[in-house]
Amino acid sequence: MIPENTGPAAVIVLAAGAGTRMKSRTPKILHEIGGRSMVGHALLAARSINPRRLAIVVRHERDLVARHLEDVDPAAVIVDQDDIPGTGRAVEVALQALDADQHLTGTVVVTYGDVPLLSGELLAELVATHEREANAVTVLTAVLDDATGYGRILRGEDGTVTGIREHKDSSEAERLIREVNSGIYAFDAAVLRDALAHVTTDNSQGEKYLTDVLSLARESGGRVAAVVTADRWQVEGANDRVQLSALGAELNRRTVEAWMRAGVTVVDPATTWIDSSVTLDADVRILPNTQLHGATTVARDAVVGPDTTLTDVTIGEGATVTRTHGSGAVIGARAAVGPFTYLRPGTVLGETGKIGAFYETKNVTIGRGSKLSHLGYAGDAEIGEDTNIGCGNITANYDGEKKHRTIIGSGVRTGSNTVFVAPVTVGDGAYSGAGAVIRKDVPAGALVLTVAAQRNTEGWVAANRPGTRSAELAQAATKDSSSTPASTEEGNQP
Repeated sequence: MIPENTGPAAVIVLAAGAGTRMKSRTPKILHEIGGRSMVGHALLAARSINPRRLAIVVRHERDLVARHLEDVDPAAVIVDQDDIPGTGRAVEVALQALDADQHLTGTVVVTYGDVPLLSGELLAELVATHEREANAVTVLTAVLDDATGYGRILRGEDGTVTGIREHKDSSEAERLIREVNSGIYAFDAAVLRDALAHVTTDNSQGEKYLTDVLSLARESGGRVAAVVTADRWQVEGANDRVQLSALGAELNRRTVEAWMRAGVTVVDPATTWIDSSVTLDADVRILPNTQLHGATTVARDAVVGPDTTLTDVTIGEGATVTRTHGSGAVIGARAAVGPFTYLRPGTVLGETGKIGAFYETKNVTIGRGSKLSHLGYAGDAEIGEDTNIGCGNITANYDGEKKHRTIIGSGVRTGSNTVFVAPVTVGDGAYSGAGAVIRKDVPAGALVLTVAAQRNTEGWVAANRPGTRSAELAQAATKDSSSTPASTEEGNQP
């Protein structure tokens, strides 16, 4: 747990890049892993170290990104990068925006909007080391087995950082260095402000490089040091969909492992996906091919899966959810759902209740102990306690223009293929016969039947479907019947 009120002066998140390698209409930082956008993960890590100010620099698809940021972190200061390119310029405009009220003093952390696995704990370690050692700049570095393409960290005999050498500019000896620059830093605010004023765009790319601050800080007598992480995933960015997928898989692996260590049984981690925002109690059991998304919560002793996808679903203690697709639903304690069930938003199933096979529900409240066992639809309805809804029942809630509600009381028993034509109310303890079409309110304790006399039109198949297999079989059955002698009953002879 990171102590409160010990955070840096500011965190600046750089998120202005176009992300062209994503080949997407969606800005790179808005792509999601683990149920949260990459920039959402970045902001969560930044907030976890309790900065006094937080700024995020944007440019590409500015308005779309800004709308998302207002939802994710409305207190963050949104800063627009100007036409001067480079990470140094992005940090400079953010610092100017934050300085507008009052000059920052203390530590300024710079990170990125496309590094979703970076943790608050690692950022806190960076800040703590920076302040404990009184550094001018502290850079977060990682040690890679293959450092190709990365800027190498150059160190002096005393262990301090003397520079960062880009791969293309490195000597053969320098390319053997495995410690690389993550691009994530802690700066002394005054050092950063002064150095950025002296950074130029006089380079082959015409950009204002943030890395130039390190050499300027050393020239001014400041100490430049590093915090090394062996966990490369925390500093990995996603520049294309391949990298995005890899980061997503690694995040999920960590999430699933963390829940198992917290007392959750995950039968097949390889086929289980759990968003970062999901909450599970100890002794929950997750079966193969299960996906839990959004604000889903699962209480102790519940069993979910197999082959189940749930988004924003609350599952009570001891409930079972099998082969179900659901969103925005609440499942009570010891209730049972599935298999092959579709829970739509607004479904609330009471304790010990049941929604069974091939059932679809939407905007329906189902009381304690009530059962909707198979082959039906319940929408815009309220069902009381201990009611049994028969096979094939349907609430006909839509008249072509408006939705209407069905209210079914407690202790009701309905026959197969009952249709409730809403708006309609069925009283407590009422019964319906098979095939009933209920268009009017039913009093408590009443039996409702809508039965027409059965009519058999003999010879219809032969007359209307001649030459078919059905006609042939019917004709044969008729001949067999006519050739069988009439039976007699002993004791009825004249």
